[in-house]
Amino acid sequence: MAEMIVQTAGRNALGEFAPEFAHFNDDVLFGENWNNQDIDVKTRCIITVVALMAQGITDSSLVYHLQNAKAHGVTRAEIAAIVTHVAFYAGWPKAWAVFNLAKEVWADETCGQPS
Repeated sequence: MAEMIVQTAGRNALGEFAPEFAHFNDDVLFGENWNNQDIDVKTRCIITVVALMAQGITDSSLVYHLQNAKAHGVTRAEIAAIVTHVAFYAGWPKAWAVFNLAKEVWADETCGQPS
């Protein structure tokens, strides 16, 4: 059985202020959706990074999802190819923004191999 994704960020950050949003974030989005076995977690990570890039979202949520992608096996070479490919569809400036963040996340790798 695959590793279960568990998220508590919604409750930690917004539990008292917006408990229903926290529930949807932690239990539905990350609980049910991220644990659906129809798509493997690595692919789900890639899709999420691409969706955020396409929207131009380059805040801490993208950093989290880049780190999550790396933790689930996306290599430096793969993320570079993914962002380059998506740049043609989502926009060149968005790719630059993602690369600036991805370089930090994959700083310990060169040419797709751990240093």
